[in-house]
Amino acid sequence: MKVALIVFLVVVGLFVVVEIGLRSLFGFGNPLIYIGDEQIGYLLAPNQRTRRFGNRIEINEYSMRGNPLKKTPTPSGLRILLLGDSIANGGWWTDQTNTISTMMMRSLASSTNGNYQEVEVLNASANSWGPRNELAYLEKFSNFNAQAVVLLINTDDLFATAPTSLPVGCDRNYPNSKPPLALLEVWQRYIVKQQPIPEMKAVQNEPGDRVGINLEAIGKIQALTCQTNSQFLLAMTPLLREIGEPGPRDYEIVARQRLNDFAKVQQINYIDFLPIFNSITNPQALYHDHIHLNLQGNKVVSEIMERSLLEILREIPLPQTY
Repeated sequence: MKVALIVFLVVVGLFVVVEIGLRSLFGFGNPLIYIGDEQIGYLLAPNQRTRRFGNRIEINEYSMRGNPLKKTPTPSGLRILLLGDSIANGGWWTDQTNTISTMMMRSLASSTNGNYQEVEVLNASANSWGPRNELAYLEKFSNFNAQAVVLLINTDDLFATAPTSLPVGCDRNYPNSKPPLALLEVWQRYIVKQQPIPEMKAVQNEPGDRVGINLEAIGKIQALTCQTNSQFLLAMTPLLREIGEPGPRDYEIVARQRLNDFAKVQQINYIDFLPIFNSITNPQALYHDHIHLNLQGNKVVSEIMERSLLEILREIPLPQTY
């Protein structure tokens, strides 16, 4: 009996140590959760805070990655709205201080030489959003009186499907509740095989001109931005395999050209990061994986977008301060 009791206590002790370690060191047991939305598809649930692998993540009341927000900006302030997917969001691998939006905010505050009482770069983004998700977010929440709206996409977004809430609560990457144990999250996320969602097949096989539909959504984002007398900047990052030789695949070349032509016709300020990344020595060092950027990649993107924004902002009268 004593031996069995000792074994039991050792097992319980190990369980407790592992559970605490997984929570404190890696943030398991406290993942970001998602909510479904009829138009947007899904959103990060508002008002969340967590740490994943040591990186701090905060989601505000408008499902943005960032601090709590006043819907109306400071009259003498500068507000930029960044719309995007996981590249703009930064994901679990990026600390709150190292997201593209936070880097831009710090740098703009410095480079505008105190012309603004407050500089904000809002970050409305979520994993796997495409132009139609971002358009729906803008239609639902507005642009928060931003002087400029930045849409940051990647090549895959040109082929993005229609918004859907099907992954929420079914795909392990889009949980809708917290697991009772960190060990259970590790089991579900890394050990158990992800079960397919049968209804997703119809979404993924969406018929029609998907590139054209997404270009139309980008055009609507531009139109909504112009309606509020805000400026619009579009930027696109490439997949890692597009850099160097042989470069983008044939269907991507066609889609890229359509986007270039569309931007010219619509007179959109557009940054294509493919030639920029190709001009950098060892561009592989900019990537966390095949699509997402690391800290160095975020720095390059934020600096170049900031330069474009500064050009755009010269066309906007400075706020009056008293």
